Amino acid sequence: MHAMTDMKTSVTSESAQGTLTSNAELDKQAPPSFGHAMHKLFEFDPSYVNFNHGSYGSLPMPVRVACDKLSARIEANPDKFLRIERVHHWIEARTRVAKLIGANTDECVLVPNTLHGINTILRNFEWHEEDIIIETTTTYNAVSRAIRYLGDTPPYPQVSTFNLQFPTTHAEILENWREHIRRVTSEKRDLQQTRKVVALIDAIAANPGVRLPWKKMVAICRDAGVWSVVDAAHSIGQELDINLSEVKPDFWVSTCHKWLFAKRSCAVLYVPERNQHVIKSCIPTPRNYCSPRDEGYNGPQSFVNLFERNGTIDFVPFLSVNAALDFRQWLGGEHKINEYTHNLAIAGGKYLASLLGTSVMDPDGDLTLNMVNVELPIPGDIKFSNEINKLLTNTLLVEWNVYAVPYYHNGKWWTRCSVQIWNEISDFEVLADAFKDACQRVVEFAKQ
Repeated sequence: MHAMTDMKTSVTSESAQGTLTSNAELDKQAPPSFGHAMHKLFEFDPSYVNFNHGSYGSLPMPVRVACDKLSARIEANPDKFLRIERVHHWIEARTRVAKLIGANTDECVLVPNTLHGINTILRNFEWHEEDIIIETTTTYNAVSRAIRYLGDTPPYPQVSTFNLQFPTTHAEILENWREHIRRVTSEKRDLQQTRKVVALIDAIAANPGVRLPWKKMVAICRDAGVWSVVDAAHSIGQELDINLSEVKPDFWVSTCHKWLFAKRSCAVLYVPERNQHVIKSCIPTPRNYCSPRDEGYNGPQSFVNLFERNGTIDFVPFLSVNAALDFRQWLGGEHKINEYTHNLAIAGGKYLASLLGTSVMDPDGDLTLNMVNVELPIPGDIKFSNEINKLLTNTLLVEWNVYAVPYYHNGKWWTRCSVQIWNEISDFEVLADAFKDACQRVVEFAKQ
């Protein structure tokens, strides 16, 4: 406890020597070991056991301090920073994140979150009545609602749902996906030349938290003439060696404040040059939008310029990508970080299942990166309800001060554990005790 307090003091004090705020300052000391020693670099309640980094992210203190200094610099002269200096930081952030995902700088812009990015893509398509949007049964709920909204408004594009139920395998997913794409694109052959089909593909689904064979799903779409929009909210910082220039999705969006450790909220929107004509406006529409009805119209605004400034916001989360990448490099880089978290997710998931007397969703680990899904001891005939979800959430967070997402899928109750660099195997024991209590309360509640 003393060590955590001492480190927090050194990191947060303006006058402290060796404050961790820049790459040079980080290099002055070695990082703590992965595991509980990492709590020194985060500002968690000391009694909180965090297995839900995947929902909102967790800001490391060195990144937070860098953000605080940047905020102070902005407030010292807002006009100078926002009119002159900001764009240089913005270009640097885009350049560095583009390198990480195997893209060109001017194919990447920053947006508030993945949902914002996906809405930007979907709402820029020129829809027609016979167009089709493909979602899946595991599409993130807010994304699914956005798709449904488009289907509810003129000109009423159709919505097709691909059934995904876990446990399953990548081979089975690809076989069924290929057949679904074939069936959708073969309907009404007379419209094949004019109708567009847009497929929303998860790179890593939210619930269940599983890795999908998205690169091969994108290839199937490309061969069938189907647009691919990849919801990669959980990818950057968790999925290694992303090479978008090689995979060639039509659109791809990933959250930087989750697994990458940027400040909440920030995401990267990737649009390859070949598709930038689709994005006629960001959301909200910026002052530099070029309308074909403008006097002297000379073509649309460039993709990057559209997103350079579209309203007054706090730009610090976008620019925090630089500090986040410095921090990850100091920890040892992407492969070292994810080797620890992946191995702990595999081992911890099996351990939690043994403590609960259940099983893991993905026993071979083929679909597991840093989020592991474990069955909960709640009978499957007890279906999801807001009351049950509230009971589980309150028991975990208020009574036990621990959290991993509980959810209902394919006739069973599960939990998704997001494993991070501060976790150790013993944390799964705390989670098991909490879930035993919470699940028993659910069973008793269902009897009423």
